[in-house]
Amino acid sequence: MSSLSYTVTDTATMLRRTLRHAIRYPAMTTASLVIPVMLLLLFVGLLGRTLGAGLNAAHTSGSYIDYVAPGIILLGVASGCMSTSVAVCVDMTEGIIDRFRTMAISRSSLLTGHVLSSMIQTTISTVLVIGVAVALGWRPHGGPAEWLAVFGLLELLAFALTWLAVGIGLVSSTPESASNTPMLIQFLPFIGSTFVPTGSMPAGVRWFAEYQPFTPMIETIRGLLTGTRIGDDALISVVWCLGILVAGYWWSSAAFKRDRVQA
Repeated sequence: MSSLSYTVTDTATMLRRTLRHAIRYPAMTTASLVIPVMLLLLFVGLLGRTLGAGLNAAHTSGSYIDYVAPGIILLGVASGCMSTSVAVCVDMTEGIIDRFRTMAISRSSLLTGHVLSSMIQTTISTVLVIGVAVALGWRPHGGPAEWLAVFGLLELLAFALTWLAVGIGLVSSTPESASNTPMLIQFLPFIGSTFVPTGSMPAGVRWFAEYQPFTPMIETIRGLLTGTRIGDDALISVVWCLGILVAGYWWSSAAFKRDRVQA
C-alpha cells in the first residue's frame, strides 16, 4: 500500500473512533442541536410577533421567521463545530495521543479524524435545525442552485471553524477551558444581523456587527433563500471562511508539532 492509502485507512479508523465516542457520549452533540432549536422556539414562538412588527415597520418584507431562520442555522453550525475543542483536549490530556504516536499510524489522521467527525455531526444537526424551522413555518424560496450554494457556504464555514476548534483544544490545559474559550466565537452571531438588522443598532455596536465575519454570511444565506439583496456579502463570506481556515489549520499544525517535540 502507498503512504496515501495508509493515511486514508488510518483516518477512517480515527473517524470511526470519534463517531463512536460521540454516540456513547452525545451530550455535546445534543447541545449543539438544542441551542438553535430553543432559539427558534423563543424568537419565533414567543417574540416573533413583536419583532416581526418592528421589522415590517422598518420596511423589511416577509415574516419574522424568514428573517431569523438563516442566522440561527448559521449559529447552530458555529456551536456544533466548536465542541470539537473539548474532544481534542480530552485526547491530549488523557494521554491517548501519546499512545497513538508510539504506533505505526499516520500522524495527520489523529486530527483529521476529529475534523471529519465534526463535519458529519454538524451537517446532521444543520439539516435537523432546518427541518424544525420549516415545521415552525419557514418557507424559503431558494431553488436547487441557491440551496447548493447555502450548503457549500455552511460546509466551508464548518470546516474552517472545526480547524480553529482543533487549535483551541490542542492549547487548552483542561476540557473545561476548551469548552469555555469557544463561547467567545459562538457569541458573535448574536452581535450581528441574526435577530435584528444592523441598521437598528447603536452606532458603535452597528460598526462591529457590520464588519465581524458572521454578518455577511448571514446576509448571504438570507439573500439566497429569501431573495434579499446579497451584494458583495458572498465574496466577503468566502474570504472570511478561507482566512479562518488557513489560520486554524496553521495554528493546529504548529500546536500539534510543538506538543510532539515537547513529548
